[in-house]
Amino acid sequence: MTLLHLNFYLAFMLSSLGLAFHRTHLISALLCLESMMLAMFVSLSMWPVENQSPASTLAPIIMLAFSACEASTGLAVLVASTRTHGSDHLHNLNLLQC
Repeated sequence: MTLLHLNFYLAFMLSSLGLAFHRTHLISALLCLESMMLAMFVSLSMWPVENQSPASTLAPIIMLAFSACEASTGLAVLVASTRTHGSDHLHNLNLLQC
């Protein structure tokens, strides 16, 4: 395992640990999800360069498009929950209520 692979694995793991342990605010959960997507995007972008194969160069672009859609949806949920509940604390959001 090279140092580059180790950095991407550590970035992804730290982001997932941040998502698991720091779940007080919705914005911090969204930032952890975005950093996970960024680590996956950079690793997918570097993969064809390391393998000298131009066949899978479209995958990072598709993933970047899905990441942008996920970010916009997350910000819309953040704005909607802040307007309805008054804060972005995750413990205020109850999925069992209609």
